[in-house]
Amino acid sequence: MKQQTVITMKDIAREFGVSVATVSRALQDSPRISAERKEEIKRYAREHGFTPNSIAGNLRLSKVSQPKNIGVIMPQITHYYFSTILAGIEEMAHERGYSIMVAQSNESYEREVQICNSFRVNRVCGIIVSQAKDTKNYDHFQTLLDSGVPLVFFDRICTGIDSSRVVLDDYMGAFNAVSYLIETGCRRIAFYGSPMQLEISKNRYNGYKDALLKHGLKPDESLQRLCDDRMHAEEITPEILQREDRPDAFFAVNDDTAIGILYTAKRMGLHVPEDISICGFTNGERAIACDPMLTTVEQRGHKVGEEAVNILLDHVEGNVPMEKVEKKVVRTRLIIRGTTK
Repeated sequence: MKQQTVITMKDIAREFGVSVATVSRALQDSPRISAERKEEIKRYAREHGFTPNSIAGNLRLSKVSQPKNIGVIMPQITHYYFSTILAGIEEMAHERGYSIMVAQSNESYEREVQICNSFRVNRVCGIIVSQAKDTKNYDHFQTLLDSGVPLVFFDRICTGIDSSRVVLDDYMGAFNAVSYLIETGCRRIAFYGSPMQLEISKNRYNGYKDALLKHGLKPDESLQRLCDDRMHAEEITPEILQREDRPDAFFAVNDDTAIGILYTAKRMGLHVPEDISICGFTNGERAIACDPMLTTVEQRGHKVGEEAVNILLDHVEGNVPMEKVEKKVVRTRLIIRGTTK
């Protein structure tokens, strides 16, 4: 027996020459759609075996108690920043009467696709996600949206998908940090960043570069490295610090990388911050466990998690239409400690 092809709301919209939002409203019996068009769309959906995201729909349309689960996809749960976001998600979800199902992609695109499929099969109300580093194809996210599953990105957003998101002001966080390094006398500032397909990497690099330019300093590409973890930082930093024209400061994309730079400099007999200033980006627990304590940009992960839940549930509960993209920016702040002058 030939298996029936699963169709999405996008397929139905294409068939009738209407928007996905119109299909969604028709399936939810919205009075904004004519009775004749609603019946046509519903009949077509039934005949082609379409099953909408019934959990989200039933939360709005039924008085019967439904499972109220939110799916959460994170690159790494053990990462301090992601763990604080998860705490914010769980607390706000609980406050609003929902439970969460959490999975980590371990920075794998293939694993991320599997998780999305699993959450869809298990009919979560909606999904909150930060994409994996190596994700370059976004069809799995679009499939969720086309199936009526609300989706909210945080931190690592997907610019190829028109979906709600919660982000940090990464650009200003980096700009303010590098400006502070310059104002304290630093002139040759190295940059360690993440892969540039990630929006946060672009924003932090642009903040670094623009701070240099604003203060009349030319960015030096020989001081810029693709490096976003402590082990890699400890491998590559000796070569930079042995140069005659070595940098007098480092701005790192996260705290772990900054700490790798710090301990490498100390092992090489350099004094921090007298010889080298160092600034990270996270403000996790390790920032105050190192010696000297780390100057860093605070990310406010708990607030990010709370905002992501509120946006998602406004979509799920029908307070905000699915097709309306909500964007929230969470402000950062520079925490000055002992690794800078």
